[in-house]
Amino acid sequence: MDSFTLVLACALGGMIMAGSMGMLYLASARRVCLSDWALAGLCFAGSSVMAAFATRHALHPVLAPAAGNLLYIAGHYGILAGLRRHLNLNPRWDVLAWLAPAVLAAHLLPAVQASVLNRLLLFTPLVAAINLSAARVLWRRPADSREAQARQTRLAYLPMIVLQLLFMLQLVLRASCLAVRENIQLTFMGSEFLQTSGSLFALVFMSVATTSCALIVTHEQALALRRASLTDMLTGWLNRRALHDIATGEFRRSRRAGTAIHFITFDIDHFKSINDRHGHGVGDAAIRHVTAVSARVVGGCGALFRMGGEEFAVLVADSRPADVRSVAERLREMVAASPLQADGHAVHMTVSVGVAALGADDARWEDILRRADEALYHAKQNGRNRVSVHGLDVCGKDSPARFQAMAT
Repeated sequence: MDSFTLVLACALGGMIMAGSMGMLYLASARRVCLSDWALAGLCFAGSSVMAAFATRHALHPVLAPAAGNLLYIAGHYGILAGLRRHLNLNPRWDVLAWLAPAVLAAHLLPAVQASVLNRLLLFTPLVAAINLSAARVLWRRPADSREAQARQTRLAYLPMIVLQLLFMLQLVLRASCLAVRENIQLTFMGSEFLQTSGSLFALVFMSVATTSCALIVTHEQALALRRASLTDMLTGWLNRRALHDIATGEFRRSRRAGTAIHFITFDIDHFKSINDRHGHGVGDAAIRHVTAVSARVVGGCGALFRMGGEEFAVLVADSRPADVRSVAERLREMVAASPLQADGHAVHMTVSVGVAALGADDARWEDILRRADEALYHAKQNGRNRVSVHGLDVCGKDSPARFQAMAT
C-alpha cells in the first residue's frame, strides 16, 4: 500500500473513531469522556487529511507539517484526557493549550523546517510520553473495594494499556532506527518503509483504540447496572441480594482463616406510628435519616444492608466481641440523640439492636443472622431502645462460646 493510500485510510480511521464515540455518547448517559475520544478521532482525521491535501496542493512549507503534527499530538492527548475524565480526574486540556504554541513555534526553527527526520525525532518523545501517561493512569487507577470487581476492571483496561505501551515502543524503536541510519533522506510523504510504517501503526492504533474505549465505557455501564441491582434506592445501602454474595464470601474466608464475623441488626422502634402520624413521606425521610446517622457510626466497620422496611443489618468482620457491642451501643445512642427535623417539627426516634457472632458449629452465615434477629427481638421485648447480644443477653444452646464466656 502506497503512502498516500495509507494516509487516506488513517483519515477514514479517525473519522470512524470520532463517529463511533459520538454515537456512543448520544446512546449512553452522556459520558463526557466519549466526547474527548470523539475529538481525538477528529484530530487524527484532520492530521491525515492535512497530509493528504498537502500532497496534491501546494501549501505553506511551515503550515502543513505544523498543523498536521499538532493535530496528531492532540489526537493522542485527547485519548489521555478522556481516560483521565473517565477516572474522575481532571482531563488537563490546559496542558495541551500550553503545548500547542510550543509545537507550532518549533516548526519555525530552520532545522525543523528543513528535515522530516528532525521533526520526527523532535516530536516522538512527546507522543511517547503521552502514551506512557495514558497507560500509567489506567494501571494506577484507585483499587475497587471488592477484589473480584477490581480484577474485572483491570481486564477491561488491559487492551488500552497494552495498546498505548506497544505504540510507544514502536515509536521509540522506529525513531531510533532512523536516527542511527546513515545518509537517509526522508521526504514529506516518502516511501521509506520506516517512515510509511508510521501511518500503518497509526491506523492500527486508531482501530484498536476505538474498540478499547468502547470496552471501557460498556464495562463501566455494566458495573453501574450491577451496583443498581445490589443497592437499595431509598438509602443507598446494599440490599438482600448483595447480602447473600458478600456474606457468603466473608463466611468462607472466615472459615479458612479462623477470623471472626458478627452481625449487627437493628430496626426503628414504633415505625408504624411515625407513618401514621406524619405520613409515608416523613416515614421515608426517617429511614434515610436513621441510615445516614448509623453510617457515621458503623460505615467504617463493615458492609451496610437494608433488609426491608425499617430493618437493617451490618456485617462486621475481624473485630472483637467487645468492640462490636461498643459500636452497637454508639449506633443506638446516636440515633436517639439525633431527631429528624420534618415540617418544622422534631421527630424523635430510637432503634433496637441485636448482635451475634460466628459460632464454631455454624454451617452457613444465615445462622449468625438468625441469632442476631433473635437478639433484636429480645431487645424489642425488653423495652426497646437497647442493645441485646446473643450469648450474653440472650443465651441458647448454639450461642458462641465467646459471648457465653462474657455472660458468665
